[in-house]
Amino acid sequence: MSRIDEASRIIRASPSALYGAFEDPSAMERWLPPKGMTGHMKAFDFRDDGGYRLRLTYVGENHGRGKSSSDSDDVEVRLVRLVRDSRIEQAVTFDSEDPRYSGVMTVTWTFTPAPSGTEVTVRCENVPEGIGRADHEAGLTSTLDNLAAFTE
Repeated sequence: MSRIDEASRIIRASPSALYGAFEDPSAMERWLPPKGMTGHMKAFDFRDDGGYRLRLTYVGENHGRGKSSSDSDDVEVRLVRLVRDSRIEQAVTFDSEDPRYSGVMTVTWTFTPAPSGTEVTVRCENVPEGIGRADHEAGLTSTLDNLAAFTE
């Protein structure tokens, strides 16, 4: 059975504004990296069956080893299915020689209208065993906080 990690939060923004934050590579560089990391978009093609390549780099000295190098995680993301203002399905592969990070992780973002904004949920399926659950959930929560700050 594959591991599933999930986080959600109500964000005071419309589903359209939240979906739009995914359509702009420079915006994603700002809000997607969790606390303690920066992002650099290496390629970007936002459409069904498109995708992007992103490098996440740890900031400072107090961090674990990156998946791709001592201080970075490189990811290849294929956009499996896009439903405007509602859902983004991604297939994420880490560039790593460590077999604990192998495989394809499915990441699904959903945007559900709520009375005070939009409930944003990020669900990660088939999480590689090398990613600690607590660290991953903290990272997902941090990314949702960043998305809220960016769009509210």
